[in-house]
Amino acid sequence: MTASHVPVLAGELIEALDPQPGQIAVDCTFGAGGHARLVAERIGPTGTLIAIDRDPTAEQHFEAFAAEVSCATRFVNAPFADGLRQLLAEGVKADLVYVDLGISSMQVDTWERGFSYSYDAPLDMRMDPGQELDAALVVNTWDERRLAQILREYGDERYATQIARRIVSTRANGEITTTSALVDVIANAIPARARFAGGHPAKRTFQAIRIAVNDELGQVDEALPLAWRILRQNGRFAGISFHSGEDRRVKRFLAARAQGCTCPPELPVCVCGRTPEAELIGRGIAPTAGEVAANPRSASARMRAARKLREEEHSA
Repeated sequence: MTASHVPVLAGELIEALDPQPGQIAVDCTFGAGGHARLVAERIGPTGTLIAIDRDPTAEQHFEAFAAEVSCATRFVNAPFADGLRQLLAEGVKADLVYVDLGISSMQVDTWERGFSYSYDAPLDMRMDPGQELDAALVVNTWDERRLAQILREYGDERYATQIARRIVSTRANGEITTTSALVDVIANAIPARARFAGGHPAKRTFQAIRIAVNDELGQVDEALPLAWRILRQNGRFAGISFHSGEDRRVKRFLAARAQGCTCPPELPVCVCGRTPEAELIGRGIAPTAGEVAANPRSASARMRAARKLREEEHSA
């Protein structure tokens, strides 16, 4: 495995999941298989690892992975919410479910996929190359208000309005079709003093467009209750996020399941009868300074994990 594919928060993930021989694990975002390999080593020849990924490149990595590990393996080529839904329909129950949200290194480092602002490529950004919506369609057809909204919501972009306005005025003279052309538009929309104040000026815009193209936050909203349902009692879930919107969703989801009695404090005894479904494992675990130094892409990562205490009374 190359340095660019070193899995983020690997030790922390293994500690939180505590994989044991013979368990069934579901890796919701297989990517290049970095986390899966560590889990597979621990569940051993009597265990099973099911990998989900919508990127066909991940399936190529999975074939090599499956040939090298001792556990039983299976690959589901689908967005992770759809993959989890398929497994639930089959009656699969898992001991471990984990998800590494956001973009994988193999996607960023494949120039023709158009995910990176660091080199010139066609505007694409699709995790599933078979889907119709791509970055070029977003940039060249979405109206100014909608563009500004995603830049603010998905990219926390301070200059969202200015960038959206510049995109619309530029494309009026011809479509924006490459990453370098979009970078130029963004740079020209941002005041000179602010262009490199917080890293590359295109970083937040590219992130926002990528999230919109792949409906990443919608996938998280769909997948979390499905992941929880597929866990058997005492099973463990872990989610690694790289964006505040993702992390907020995972945090709220697990906190809601860890909540017990919701009765007003003035009541002398509990009448709601609610007991926690989850026991939280740590709180917002971040990478160490050493990991960030070795892999700067890990800097924004946060992991949240929980153990399932009981089956939920109503399916989410």
